[in-house]
Amino acid sequence: MNTITLQKASKNLSQIVNNTIKNNEETVIVSDDGSVVLINQYEWENMKETISILNDETSLKALVEGHRDRLQNNPIKAKTIKEAFYDLLN
Repeated sequence: MNTITLQKASKNLSQIVNNTIKNNEETVIVSDDGSVVLINQYEWENMKETISILNDETSLKALVEGHRDRLQNNPIKAKTIKEAFYDLLN
């Protein structure tokens, strides 16, 4: 993670944005009033999706159960496409 001042960021914004995207690494921009984090949009979308899953009780339960099953070497209970997307077929 890179940390720079707001003054430096304002002088080199294009380069900082390009480096953040290219290196897929966060850049913290610090000012007297606080700081912000510049990240690649792809990473931001991934984080939003993760937060959404962790905030959804049903998704979180399925995630935890799947993780537990893998740790216990339980076979995966696969579903057919129709079973997985039954609510979208009607």
